[in-house]
Amino acid sequence: MRSDFKALLWILKIGAGVNVYLVASLLSLSNPNPQVVVPGLILLGVSGFRCLFPNRYLENIVFHDSPLSSIFLTRMLATFSEVAYIYQFSYVIRFLNVEHVGWVDTLSWVMVGQVVISQGFVWGAILTKRLDLYFYEELGWLVIFFANTAASVFLYLEPNLPRDGNFLLQLNLAFGAGYLPWQLLHLRSLRAEARAGPGTEFGGRVRWREGLRDSIHQRSPRTDAKAWGGLIGLTWMVAYWASLIPLWVHAVAKVVSAADS
Repeated sequence: MRSDFKALLWILKIGAGVNVYLVASLLSLSNPNPQVVVPGLILLGVSGFRCLFPNRYLENIVFHDSPLSSIFLTRMLATFSEVAYIYQFSYVIRFLNVEHVGWVDTLSWVMVGQVVISQGFVWGAILTKRLDLYFYEELGWLVIFFANTAASVFLYLEPNLPRDGNFLLQLNLAFGAGYLPWQLLHLRSLRAEARAGPGTEFGGRVRWREGLRDSIHQRSPRTDAKAWGGLIGLTWMVAYWASLIPLWVHAVAKVVSAADS
């Protein structure tokens, strides 16, 4: 693996163009379903921005020493985009739950509730610099996609799916099969990083006002692989901002909108 990610971070900017193309595609839909298109547009817009100004919350790592690389700004945008696209995915579960099975709908809303809880953990981690809170945030994402996968398995076996339902569920199941094992590795990596951090067992702590000030003003330009989380961090950035997640939310928005037309 490369020890320096400078060239790779420049290549990541191609992802901004991918997101712009996907935004234009959704805006051209003749009969958009706002329940899936609006969340998709939010995710794509924020993902494009993050490809241009990537950063990593731990130690306020940035690629460009620019106010647009602010951890606070990025996290504010990401808060809206993460809630939005998980709402989109939860809507798909309810949309395909034509028999209105109660526990399936409940799992879809668990996804939404958990993503909100995870936002609290990540903001807490940024403001207090408690590294263990990043672990709990990511544990929440494991819960979200476990719920999404479990509901999708059940619905996939149902005989009366709406048009194109199989395709949407196959996307859910394929992602779950790859993501859930990867996330276990990610959690292990985060826990090890937290334990190796300064101060307490899980990293140093600061007053929230200091953490807020640092998130707005403090930037540490670095390109070494370790600063960006190594191979796991690189995989996460490419999949989340530039490829897998943008393509997935775009596909969901187009398929559901077509099914409603």
